[in-house]
Amino acid sequence: MNDTPDSGGARRISPAPSDSQSPDELRRPTWPGGIPAVLTQMEGRRDRIDYAQGDAPPAVNLDFAQLSTQVVGDPDAEPAEAGPFRSGYHRKRHALRKELAGQSELVFLNALLIAHLRKREFPEHLPSLFHRLWAEQGEHLLERLNQRWLVSSVTTFGDHGATPVQRSVGLGLTVLFGTMKLYETERLYSGRTPDKAFPLDGKVNARLPMEMDAYAIGGGGLDVNMIGRLWLEAEGDAVIAPLAHRLLDLLVHDDRTLFRRLMTMRTRKARKDTHGQPATTAAKAEAPAPVPLSAHELTARTLRWGIVSTQRGPLPALARFAAHHLELGAEALHLFLDEPDEAIAAFLERHPNIHVTRCDAAWWQATGKERPDAHQLRQAHNATRALRETAGSLDWLGHVDVDEFLLPRRPVAELLSEVSPRHALARMAPVEALAPGSGWPQHFKRTHHHAGQPKAVLQDIYPTFGLHLYGGFLSHTSGKVFARTGIPETRLGIHTLKYRGSDATNRARLDDLPLAHLHAPSWEHFHDHLAFRRARGSYRPRSERVEMGQANLIAFLAEEEGEAGLRMLFDEVCADTPTLRDRLAAHDMLLTETFDPDAAVARVFGALP
Repeated sequence: MNDTPDSGGARRISPAPSDSQSPDELRRPTWPGGIPAVLTQMEGRRDRIDYAQGDAPPAVNLDFAQLSTQVVGDPDAEPAEAGPFRSGYHRKRHALRKELAGQSELVFLNALLIAHLRKREFPEHLPSLFHRLWAEQGEHLLERLNQRWLVSSVTTFGDHGATPVQRSVGLGLTVLFGTMKLYETERLYSGRTPDKAFPLDGKVNARLPMEMDAYAIGGGGLDVNMIGRLWLEAEGDAVIAPLAHRLLDLLVHDDRTLFRRLMTMRTRKARKDTHGQPATTAAKAEAPAPVPLSAHELTARTLRWGIVSTQRGPLPALARFAAHHLELGAEALHLFLDEPDEAIAAFLERHPNIHVTRCDAAWWQATGKERPDAHQLRQAHNATRALRETAGSLDWLGHVDVDEFLLPRRPVAELLSEVSPRHALARMAPVEALAPGSGWPQHFKRTHHHAGQPKAVLQDIYPTFGLHLYGGFLSHTSGKVFARTGIPETRLGIHTLKYRGSDATNRARLDDLPLAHLHAPSWEHFHDHLAFRRARGSYRPRSERVEMGQANLIAFLAEEEGEAGLRMLFDEVCADTPTLRDRLAAHDMLLTETFDPDAAVARVFGALP
């Protein structure tokens, strides 16, 4: 016997190999013959459908509108469809029409195309016909297909999708539902129905296959990460998104799945951990924030949006922020002045769409809450207050800072109206301004993540500091959000919307609405704000995503290199140079926009006092 340590340091006993057995002989595959046998068995069921004389596949130029009004009849009552069967094609048509009798001819066409596209060979025009069917008649199919045919349809996108998103989402959902079918079938032999969770005290102490760690019932995120990533990935393609979202919505509302059983076990565990007290916040965190029914009726013409921001600084800075967003169509700007100045407040209040709150000592006393020391807490408090007060007057409220500016590629109301009614919040990805020698920034950089690039490109773009800054940013990379108003038990934070104390999980991405962050628009600005940011802002020490992250890097440079080291960091990462722009553009990480907030001030306010 061999006495070997496992990953936890304990020792376990494993049988010693026979002297006559090689390591390869000890590896026994589940399927005799291993992967070659798997591939042989899989391919054996993919022979093409054969045709007899007179048979023909669906034509490429079918009139879908006409087929949508026609109903599949009983094939045994139609001479052309009834047996005896002259070919595999005839047999497959008959079986599908028998199953789908009473459905529309488009439902039958979808099934017939799927049957062909599962094979190794098929008429070459059928993939494009499948794509056109779903692009033009997806809503018709979603209203009529049962769950089994919805899964078959998304599987076909995995094999024959017209775009990378269609193929990746199709393949991801194929693996998800296939795996579910396998383990749910095996679970039937446990003697429990699919809606019954296992008791918490029945767990055995055993290792998982493939050296995996067990899922943490109390706070694990694997389940929501799987569902959430598929949901967000599908949003990148207008054809597959409705199909994928319908399937995922059906999945999360089905009470007979592993996901529901794990949620039941999580709730039980939370109650047990608190000795019978109400379930903990973690147990509630997975529930999406409920979206008001009015969200289903919003259009680009009727939607109303606004901004909330806690601000400090001179009037020109606040006026630029306000003018820029008013020109974009904001119905209301709710500005909380963290250090009230009566002259500034009076000037801004001249505009009917600007609502100013003077956050002085008397105001904080009236709220019944002591003024928090951390400005982040004051921002979250004010944003949440505005979120609640604007229910009924606004549909969406964005939370951004005075140095952040929306750069929409289309009207903001149009972009927000396209967010699915299932989503309670929508995230804007940040773009960090490059510091020009003079004037306002015109060039902005994206993170590698938001550009879909591997992390390795950062070292090419920022040779000295790229691996020490997530995404190459000095500022935040989480972005900011728009939140729907009128949802009870929500709080609007710096980077997210919280529902019942946990981050709301039903969120969308606003890919056409980047958020320009003027974090370091000049060396002087970077230098002047350094002490505050190191003590109380974005450069303060905290858990970082890289070994020597932002805070540690700046501390090291300040202590070891002084101002020269900090200037070297600024010049490589922040300064608007042709070299940096070329490197960013080569990786699709450069955004160029016309940006002139002073011109907006002149148009909206006229001359400042």
